Amino acid sequence: MAKEITSRAENYSEWYNDLVLKGGLADYSAVRGCMVIKPYGYALWENMRDILDKMFKETGHVNAYFPLFVPKSLFEAEEKNAEGFAKECAVVTHYRLKTDPDNKGKLIVDPEAKLEEELVVRPTSEAIIWNTYKKWIQSYRDLPLLINQWANVVRWEMRTRLFLRTAEFLWQEGHTAHATRQEAMEETIRMINLYADFVENYMALPVIKGVKSESERFAGAEDTYTIEAMMQDGKALQSGTSHFLGQNFAKAFDVKFVNKENTEEFVWATSWGVSTRLIGALIMAHSDDDGLVMPPKLAPHQVVIIPFLSKNLEETEVMIDKANDLKKELAKMGIRALVDSDETKRPGFKFAEYELKGIPLRVVIGPRDLANGVVEIARRDTKEKAFFPTDNLPGTIQGLLEDIQQNMFNRAKSFRDSNITKVDDFEVFQKLLDEKPGFILAHWDGTAETEDKIKELTKATIRCIPLDNPQEDGKCILTGKSSKQRVLFARAY
Repeated sequence: MAKEITSRAENYSEWYNDLVLKGGLADYSAVRGCMVIKPYGYALWENMRDILDKMFKETGHVNAYFPLFVPKSLFEAEEKNAEGFAKECAVVTHYRLKTDPDNKGKLIVDPEAKLEEELVVRPTSEAIIWNTYKKWIQSYRDLPLLINQWANVVRWEMRTRLFLRTAEFLWQEGHTAHATRQEAMEETIRMINLYADFVENYMALPVIKGVKSESERFAGAEDTYTIEAMMQDGKALQSGTSHFLGQNFAKAFDVKFVNKENTEEFVWATSWGVSTRLIGALIMAHSDDDGLVMPPKLAPHQVVIIPFLSKNLEETEVMIDKANDLKKELAKMGIRALVDSDETKRPGFKFAEYELKGIPLRVVIGPRDLANGVVEIARRDTKEKAFFPTDNLPGTIQGLLEDIQQNMFNRAKSFRDSNITKVDDFEVFQKLLDEKPGFILAHWDGTAETEDKIKELTKATIRCIPLDNPQEDGKCILTGKSSKQRVLFARAY
């Protein structure tokens, strides 16, 4: 099977696109900047979604759904939020088409069908949700309100890349209301910790938790918490955010409640979300020049079983039966297995195909090996092949999957940790970014002006101020002004 994958060393961006397209995750669409998520890619997203949804519900959240369209007047209500997203908004102005009187084969916008108020296609849902919360919240008894929605959003990006940045994407967005500042802050921290738990323990990807600088925080938030992951090219990928919104949206939409002292006050708010860009993170953090590498906990198929097919039909039937029996045994253990008994494809073709798709384990069942009481198992993460006894084969497979999951995390963490550098000189800072991409811990004087200048000169941004950051006296990497802690710089997607 000719995969023709561009190598990472040759062109990292093309390598990534090759894996998305040839790995069967997504395809380009007829709509500029949008993508079609193919069944294999959507199965991966469903696994992510189902695990996260369970985690949300275990922490007391419930799902709801809000409209795709936001009246422009509502969108404008919270000024910072509106300003932050204004350049990315798609806007609906009319509600009908009609046949062009000058060209019967064409449709044109009916000028008489202009909307009384323009509708923004949601880039995020705070406005429509907080307008609704005004009707739902009157008393402290109505709080906390812990709601999540799974939805699509539209942000009219000019430079797009499959999964990482598209005009339309899938995500979840949590929107919660609380009686006190402390409760809202606890929720904000709870959710960033939940995201870190998911990304590390299911995606096998280590993250750095931190708070964004003022210029990088979510529009309309008082604080934005983030998890930052390192890709194999050394760039950072923001993999989840949780926002403490204070009372900004409550004041913009007049959402008040009567507290236990019978006094009226504004509620406190949070919002938080992750999106299909996590699929991009998974690809770039783990995959290699031969294809995708899927962490077992999320892989659409954790095991592919390939029975040996021969001209001896009776022997072939026995191998297929053994393969299906193993699949059933694995299913009882919650392991997702696929049997490939396609007679039109040669074994070498199948091996290459499933290597490209990143299936964690490949089990080959052959008559000679079975007669010897063994099967051949190949790992995708290390490409090691070995023979294992057929006795307790499901248990062996389960153990191997657990080992692969941990090995992928360990490998990603080792790579990340070896590419974090403390720097105190700006020339070294610039040189390092060009020659050895990665994360840099450096002092910053805390001003937006310095942050902007560093970005202008190096294209590196402050990814976050790490939580539990050690306090130390130092001097800003650019201005030499005093600083009490290092912050995390990197070039990013």
